[in-house]
Amino acid sequence: MELTAFIKGLCRKGESTEIEFKSAAGGFPGSFWETYSAFGNTDGGIIVLGIKEKNHKFFPDKLSKKQIADYKKQYWDDVNNHSKVNICLTQEKDVVDTEFEGSAILVVRIPRAIYSQRPVYLTLNPFGHTFVRRHEGDYLLDDDGVRTMFADSQAKNNPLDRKIVRNFKLGDDIDITTVHQYRQVFKGKHDDHPWNQLEDIDFLTKIGAYRKDADSGEEGFTIAGVLVFGTWQGILNALPNYYIDYRERLSSDPAIRWTDRVSPDGYWEPNLYQFYTRVYMKMYSALPVPFKLEKGSRVDDTPAHKALREAIVNTIVHANFFLPSTITIDRYHDRLVFANPGSMLVSVEQYFEGGTSICRNATIQKIFGFIGGGERAGSGADTIAKGWEFNHWPKPQIREKHDPERVELTLRIGSRNQVSTNPKTSPKTNPKTSLKKGQKTREEIIHIIKENPAVSASELAVNCKLTKAGIKYHLAKLREQGLLSHSPEKNGGYWIVND
Repeated sequence: MELTAFIKGLCRKGESTEIEFKSAAGGFPGSFWETYSAFGNTDGGIIVLGIKEKNHKFFPDKLSKKQIADYKKQYWDDVNNHSKVNICLTQEKDVVDTEFEGSAILVVRIPRAIYSQRPVYLTLNPFGHTFVRRHEGDYLLDDDGVRTMFADSQAKNNPLDRKIVRNFKLGDDIDITTVHQYRQVFKGKHDDHPWNQLEDIDFLTKIGAYRKDADSGEEGFTIAGVLVFGTWQGILNALPNYYIDYRERLSSDPAIRWTDRVSPDGYWEPNLYQFYTRVYMKMYSALPVPFKLEKGSRVDDTPAHKALREAIVNTIVHANFFLPSTITIDRYHDRLVFANPGSMLVSVEQYFEGGTSICRNATIQKIFGFIGGGERAGSGADTIAKGWEFNHWPKPQIREKHDPERVELTLRIGSRNQVSTNPKTSPKTNPKTSLKKGQKTREEIIHIIKENPAVSASELAVNCKLTKAGIKYHLAKLREQGLLSHSPEKNGGYWIVND
């Protein structure tokens, strides 16, 4: 009875991206295998064999139990025949013979293939025989799409960001200022780490930005190193499709496309490290900060801010930089939207379950992880979900888009009065713990600089809600007290916190 009700439910839904009805009155349909490939390469689905759909009405083929038993045997014979299809995705429980309205039918559930099993293709040749599901149909995947699936299948054992780029030099193709800014943040996180004493190339080797291949003897900067630390021209020489774009869409006037933007404009080196630090500081002010004290100091780094950093890094480390598409991050009044090129390597369910550590750019993930960005233990979804739950905001939403392949994460922002606070540390209930306004402001400045040593005075003013004159006053005070110094280099230099 439960299975009959299930089939009736499928009929009510009709054919979709995940449901396909096929007539088998004339024999086992050859189109079955195109749908098998398409479901395996997309989000999985259910094929009902023995029911025909026409004009949204359903007609059983009136097949006998023997016919369905024969089709079931033929299915198992074919699915294990590599000249028919390259991989068997199903188990016994996925293939069920039953009855519907007096007719025998066969129900086959095709799971989504894991990243290492794709592409799922017919015959012995993947090119011209690999399908994907779009709406209610099965479509042939082009050769570039097939190659992308093969590359993704090696994401864990042979990540593309470890590839060595020949003849790239520190200073010409790799931005020294960015390297020194990163090292300053690294030192702030790991003050007594032995890597702090290394020369730049040796340090970059330790974090994976530079490597020597043990087999070939070839050495040089990795794709990861170029993306995180490269100059604009250096990155384009290695990856011509590279582009990153942050847009604030805060105007109610439809004629104004964005109110602020961070994208390559010739004024900065748009590598991933610079993009990360600039975008985080832009978005930092979008999140409310509850008043909370720990050991007499105000804590501004909430779970929501940790989630924000994770979301930015998550977008970066899962991006396919070899596709002709871009990373985009959009800030609206009520939501933040992060999008990266490439398909998901795990299902949406696995993403939110966490614990599945698969990303395209494992070396980039490691580089950001050293400075507190990026969760290496899993997908990072746990950190993002917990950060949003902390403020009682809606659960993060993630979806895949196709043609071109993109993954889009949406974080909706609630009202400020939903932010969690600690009444025991509220300035109204515990005024003795209040700090002097100037001291609190300077602590906030130090916190921001530790996260982004390259932050400008103008950006500090915006984030601290001060005038430019006000921020200059506090910076001068910090320098007088010996707590802060500045290293002048090209592109503005960077701040150094003297702990």
